[in-house]
Amino acid sequence: MAGNSKRRGAIRNPGSKKGAVKGSGGQRRKALEGKGPTPRAEMRPGHPAQRRAAAAAKAERSRERKNEGPEVIAGRNPVVEALRAGVPGTSLFVALNIDADDRVNEAVQLAADRGISILEIPREELDRKTNRAVHQGLGLQVPPFEYVHPDDLLATARDSGEPPLLVALDGVTDPRNLGAVVRSAAAFGAHGVLLPARRSAGITAVAWRTSAGTAAKLPIAVATNLTRQLKAWADDGLMIAGLDADGSVDIDGLNLAADPLVIVVGSEGRGLSRLVRETCDVTVSIPMAAGVESLNASVAAAVLLAEVARRRRQSGRV
Repeated sequence: MAGNSKRRGAIRNPGSKKGAVKGSGGQRRKALEGKGPTPRAEMRPGHPAQRRAAAAAKAERSRERKNEGPEVIAGRNPVVEALRAGVPGTSLFVALNIDADDRVNEAVQLAADRGISILEIPREELDRKTNRAVHQGLGLQVPPFEYVHPDDLLATARDSGEPPLLVALDGVTDPRNLGAVVRSAAAFGAHGVLLPARRSAGITAVAWRTSAGTAAKLPIAVATNLTRQLKAWADDGLMIAGLDADGSVDIDGLNLAADPLVIVVGSEGRGLSRLVRETCDVTVSIPMAAGVESLNASVAAAVLLAEVARRRRQSGRV
């Protein structure tokens, strides 16, 4: 035993070695085969082109969701107001055994005069169609809104023979505010309204009603990238004025009113986003009495649009 110079365990068993013992470094040939042609940039995860393509696809899906299908305006007063305003309804739903009053009778008469289908349905079905809103036995179905391309807004403005006046919304998510801005834009001579594809309300039944039917008369477009679209309009000669509580000028000092102009309205909470603010040629504030909270987006937009319309009338540009 003492003469045995070999340590225990020092002898390797050749059969215990895993894999091939020669050739491809112990690896199978398949591991050395090529993996095919390099994918295009937009198909490679993490590549800037792939991220841009994914963002564009997401924006397009957001735009499609704005126009998914018909909606139903619910409630006796809202339905009557919508019909009076000329909102393009397709069907008037009346609950069976409804306790009719003057509003119900007027809604039925207005719908009949405009050729809108009048359908009596069980109350449970009307609950479902209105997502269980307080409908009071009446619902007006409105069709999906048809948005135009942003280029069409500028073309419409230039065809008017007046200096273009467009309104862009930066993150306004309340459909009531959106409808109110559309109504003010139409009232004060704007040629169209631009919405971003993401983080924005669309023209829903609520926006239809709040706009008092003007959404059917004013072209509304959706931009995949709001900042890029504003820059494109700036390159076409339009000035960009953003509403901002800390604006570089107040409304009295806005000397661009009679020029080709885009008014940008920020979101209800945070106002203008950083990139949009940097795109603006000027930011405009509205002087207010001390101790009064800031105006909401739609009211501020109406104040500025009214001032722009006044200055244009004085200059003879409208």
